[in-house]
Amino acid sequence: MKTIILIIILTFGTCFAQNTNPDVIIKNLKDAFAAVKDYSVEANIKVDASFIKVPDMKAKIFFKQPDKVHIQSDGFAMLPKRGLDFSPASIFKGKYTSFYVKEEFIDGVKTSVIKIIPLEDNSDVVLTTLWVDQDKNVIRKIESSTKTNGTFVINLTYDFSNNKYPLPGTMTFSFDVGRMNFVPRNENSAGMDGEKKSPKNVTGKVFIAYSNYVVNKGIPDKVFEDKEK
Repeated sequence: MKTIILIIILTFGTCFAQNTNPDVIIKNLKDAFAAVKDYSVEANIKVDASFIKVPDMKAKIFFKQPDKVHIQSDGFAMLPKRGLDFSPASIFKGKYTSFYVKEEFIDGVKTSVIKIIPLEDNSDVVLTTLWVDQDKNVIRKIESSTKTNGTFVINLTYDFSNNKYPLPGTMTFSFDVGRMNFVPRNENSAGMDGEKKSPKNVTGKVFIAYSNYVVNKGIPDKVFEDKEK
């Protein structure tokens, strides 16, 4: 009888324990996102940067596996080149090493903190830290340090009651304005070129709310031709 009880305890303990193997955590993330072959989504965008006033904007974002992204918007959109693609393919490029750090709660959700270090000399990324929700196999937070764009932080939330796929409902992107490259959406926006005119040592935030996901309905490759990254 004691043996049976011990087996039950060990079984349940194994089921509820967080995996500490970073390779397994990353594989589970990739496998979960592999269910998303393509998607389009509407995005409401707010920019908070002290050096400039930018009106709220709307955009439509298209994605297709493994790493095709196209952003469609009217007028000027102050969108960072990095970070808008939250797919695992954009994070786990090339050769890298990874290691598990600790458990940490984000907004009441238990996450596993893992660090990713690229091994290729030509990689712009120096170090990426991920906060992974293993229960849902999604990334809740990303912090990435780069050689040319400083450090940026991404916080993600999800609404699994309305979306069964590992796609965020909101994103908050925090960055160093002076070092971050942007996607200019209007060539006539004089003096608003983020790469040339942004002041140094100023932080900014981009808030994105996603709505009306259309997933796995097929997107032709021509949508991504001559796209701005």
